[in-house]
Amino acid sequence: MRRSDATQPSGNHEPDTADSIATVAHQAALQAEVDDDGARPLRHGSNALYLLPRANLVARVGRPGTAAIARREAQVATWLADQGMRVNTPAPGIDQPVLVAGRPVTWWLPLPRHRHATTAELATVLHQLHKLPVPAALHLPVLDPLAHVANRIGDATGIPSADRSWLLDHAAALRREAAGVLPTHTAVVHGDAWQGNVVVPDDDEPVLLDFEHVALGHPDWDLVPIAVDHTDFARLSNADYDAFVRAHGGHDVTRTPWFRTMADIQELRWTAFVARKAATSQHAATEATHRIACLRGEVPKPWTWTAF
Repeated sequence: MRRSDATQPSGNHEPDTADSIATVAHQAALQAEVDDDGARPLRHGSNALYLLPRANLVARVGRPGTAAIARREAQVATWLADQGMRVNTPAPGIDQPVLVAGRPVTWWLPLPRHRHATTAELATVLHQLHKLPVPAALHLPVLDPLAHVANRIGDATGIPSADRSWLLDHAAALRREAAGVLPTHTAVVHGDAWQGNVVVPDDDEPVLLDFEHVALGHPDWDLVPIAVDHTDFARLSNADYDAFVRAHGGHDVTRTPWFRTMADIQELRWTAFVARKAATSQHAATEATHRIACLRGEVPKPWTWTAF
């Protein structure tokens, strides 16, 4: 997932523990007749990953109630591979997903040793993605960048009510603004495009990962996170950003009339994500206060935000 944000379905479930997720992965392996002897965790987050060395597979354990999303992820990855893209590959011969206690478990081929992509490598992959035909058979959702933002803000009980009210008003204003300025353009978009979701194996081509948020929308939504890293946070040098633009066919989203609206929405998403954590983390509460001050125009750019 991207360092600051990830769209997640609304709804509550019992707190996860490493043991409970490991049990789900084990039960799924039994159902799929996959050898999980020696399995070890790779990541425990919104989606947990386990390496199964005997089977040479990675198990991805999703959140409860996300079976349809998990199924579509595997279908999207297969379709992208059929279109000639290098992608993280679903395991052949296994029905995807396996369901255990309402959690979907999908199976993937492990990646070789790799590094995160450069901005130019990321843009090259996105440019290829954005030129693909729209796959009607996959029934991809329409991207709504403000989806769940209001719910996250409403759940952010760890910040002052005045800040919550301001964020909700800001979200509503941005939705109205977006309806008036964003062009109609439908392409396949990744939905969580950053350098960590394209990896480069040693001496090989870049590989696209993480298909949970693939949708139909304007391709500039995939370019905005990198653009604001450059314009508002100074996390990218001019050379790195110029390489990003060149690799995406010379298109610079910062020069479009809708860039500022897209950028403001992206930064609100990142702020809402942290604000929701403020009730249980003083670190998140402090960071949320800082980010809200930035959005209000009280902190000059370039901003410095702590990653979550």
